[in-house]
Amino acid sequence: MRFLYLENRLKVNEKPPVRQKGEFIYYFLILKKTPFLYNLTAMGYIFEFNDAVAYERWLRLPKNRFTLDLESRLITDMLQPANRETILDIGCGTGSILLFLVNQGLQVTGLDPSPYMLDIAKKTTGNRADLHRGYAEDLPFEDNSFHHACLFTTLEFVNDPQKAIEEACRVAKDKIFIGALNRYAFKGVERRIRGIFTRSIYNRARFFSIWELKRMVHAAAGNVPVSWKTVIQLPAANSRIIRRLEESSFVHHSPFGAFIGLAAPLVPRFGTRSLPIEYQAKQTPNAIAG
Repeated sequence: MRFLYLENRLKVNEKPPVRQKGEFIYYFLILKKTPFLYNLTAMGYIFEFNDAVAYERWLRLPKNRFTLDLESRLITDMLQPANRETILDIGCGTGSILLFLVNQGLQVTGLDPSPYMLDIAKKTTGNRADLHRGYAEDLPFEDNSFHHACLFTTLEFVNDPQKAIEEACRVAKDKIFIGALNRYAFKGVERRIRGIFTRSIYNRARFFSIWELKRMVHAAAGNVPVSWKTVIQLPAANSRIIRRLEESSFVHHSPFGAFIGLAAPLVPRFGTRSLPIEYQAKQTPNAIAG
């Protein structure tokens, strides 16, 4: 698995170096984009070509565009980023959130483990975002590289959600945003029940509660203040009345919305330890006893 780990840190379409004979064979299979190899990785579920195409079809439906619009607006509403600030979208997928952030005047970087998703993201953003291939649990960036970091429906599919949050806190210096599917939402229950009888991407997803996410953030960033909101309170948003209700800030404080938006400021933490200082006392030859 070492060769796949090396490829994590490559930019889109950048070829990794060919090493030994065995690694060359493995590299050949990766270039062929064999889905079976991607599913072998221990870094969570990686979206394949059919997943990327299905998500693009899902986005074309008007009701789903409304859903994504509500979810996207939570990012800027809760982070309050200044113009031209930098933000990292961890698990950027096909680039729908990247495009939204670019249109908000931010300098955007996206990261995803799926080459299929990144191919679509490149077309979606029109080369206005810096794209990297990599994993949420092992970000190829230095500490404090971005003003903000965003995990938008990413924790559901990673192998280690806690590690992904820790990495987001490491590379961001101002705030992090987590967007997650709500375990206790009516829509979330419906998705899980449907997944019992039909094949769905939600069969592979992990759902979260607000309180669980808060505990994870506090474990990663310390006792920082955490704010949250939810959207998509009702299973369907087809009528005008329901859409107005969904846009009301009053219902965003319900803990049962299908999508959780959670934000936290990052406070630098410093540890101290005692260090012995060696010194030699001056000799006083004619000391007076008193």
